[in-house]
Formats: sequence, C-alpha cells, structure tokens
Amino acid sequence: MSQDTSKPQKPRVQAGTTEPRWVQATLIGLALVFMVLFLFLPLAAVFTEALSKGLGTFVEALQEPDAWSAIRLTLITAAVAVPLNLVFGLSASWAIAKFEFPGKSFLITLVDLPFSVSPVVAGLIYVLMFGAQGWFGPWLSAHDIKIIFAVPGVILATVFVTFPFIARELIPLMQAQGSDEEQAAIVLGASGWQTFWYVTLPKIRWGLLYGVILCNARAMGEFGAVSVVSGHIRGQTNTIPLHVEILYNEYQSVAAFAVASLLALLALLTLLIKSVVEWRHRQELQDAAILPPEPLNPSGAVATAGR
Repeated sequence: MSQDTSKPQKPRVQAGTTEPRWVQATLIGLALVFMVLFLFLPLAAVFTEALSKGLGTFVEALQEPDAWSAIRLTLITAAVAVPLNLVFGLSASWAIAKFEFPGKSFLITLVDLPFSVSPVVAGLIYVLMFGAQGWFGPWLSAHDIKIIFAVPGVILATVFVTFPFIARELIPLMQAQGSDEEQAAIVLGASGWQTFWYVTLPKIRWGLLYGVILCNARAMGEFGAVSVVSGHIRGQTNTIPLHVEILYNEYQSVAAFAVASLLALLALLTLLIKSVVEWRHRQELQDAAILPPEPLNPSGAVATAGR
C-alpha cells in the first residue's frame, strides 16, 4: 500500500488589507465625490465668478490701489514671518532633538501652543499687550511706536500663528535620524556650525523645505489673528484675505472673487512646489538605492578618484 508523500496544501489566508473589488470602488468613488464637491467645485466657482464680467473687469479689480496694497502687505508679511520661523524652527528642532535639558517638555508644549489657541484669541493677546490701553501701550505711545493697527502688528500676529509649522516638521525627523553622525563629526574635530552645515542640514533639507512651504501658505492666508490687530485700514493694514472680506461686504462680489482667485492661484502654486519637492525627494531616495556600492581599492579604502 503506497503512502502519499505529497505535502499537504496550506490553506489560503486572505490578507487583512484585501477587500472585495466593489468595496475598493465604493471607497474610491466616495473620495472622488468628496473632492469634487468640497474642493474642485468651490475652486471652479471662484474663478468662474471672478471672470463672470470679462477679463477686463478681472484685471481692473487687481489693479485697484487698495488691492495692490493688500497684495504688497501679504508678500511683505510672508517675507518677514517665514525667515523668522525658519530660524526658530531650526533652533527649536536642534535643541529638542539633539539635547536633553530641563524644561524640554515645556518647550515642546509652547511649540504646539498656536495649534490649540484660536487665532482670534492670539490677536486679542497682542491687543492686550501693545494696544493703546494695553500693558505697553502708554510707553509705545510716548515713543511714537505703533504696533497695533499697523504693519508690525500684522507681522507679529502672523509669526505667532505660523511658527509651529517648520519646527513640527523637523522635530520628529531629527529625532528619528538620531545624533550618531553629529557626534562622529564632533569627535573628528568639526565645529558646531560645520556639523550642522555639512552633516545635519543635508539630511533634513527636504523636511525643512516642506515646512517652509506650509508656513508660507498659512502666512499668506491667515485671517483671524490679522483681522483683530490690523484695524481694517484700507490701503495700509489689509492683507489679501481682509481685502476680500471688505469687497464682499460692500457687495462688490466680482472684485472680491477676482482678488480671491489670486489667493487661490498662490495656493495652487504652493501645492505645485510641494509636489515637485516630494517628487524630487523620492527621486533622490530611488537614485541612492539604485546606485551600486563604490568600488574598494586593494587596501580596502573607498575609491575616491575623480571626486
């Protein structure tokens, strides 16, 4: 009597992430419907309304002096707030990720504070501090320094609501990378600046750029905190979002949508740059994985000819 020596077939196990095709199609369809209703249609409506009375009216709304002033102030605010947050984000991330010190948890909490505080409350805090009846108001008035209802107040409010973005992108990235390479560089005689410039910065540059993009987008689109501290002075303290609100409240809907479309174009440009950065990062990682290891010379050292 022959004995069956064939191996028993293992039962097929369905992966937990495998779903029937109809479930996948339903989920994809719901996601597409959601994107069309809440993203593409409102965006299309903005440009449709902006061009509803022709290209001439659209251009005329953007050439208005108050519109140019709002555009200029928005760009100036972003140009000041983003570099300040860049310095703060790098400093805070370096300190939190690379060192242990008393108050580290408190510093992390402070970094997250603007995420939990309403922008309107942040604006009111600046009014309480620098307003005419605020803590420093009399001293500022005596020295003819204007912060609230002036450009400095707009910049301060924008800096407050945007400073977590860069730090929050870099802290987990630098913590995951560790500090072994930095310690090795210091042991080999590198200074602190050389260690940061040649070791740390190349490893975090894409996360840093991503944080800068997010910070810039929020700086240009901030409304709540800026609305409180600006005073809505036309031609002086209105940013693009505030100018859009004023135009809409005055029933100049076409002009409001024309200026809003400019803000939407800036947002789309930000998304395009973000996509290019992510694609470039993936390409760099793929190239690094595809390249063959460098050949060794007979003594076992890495060949460096041609470098």
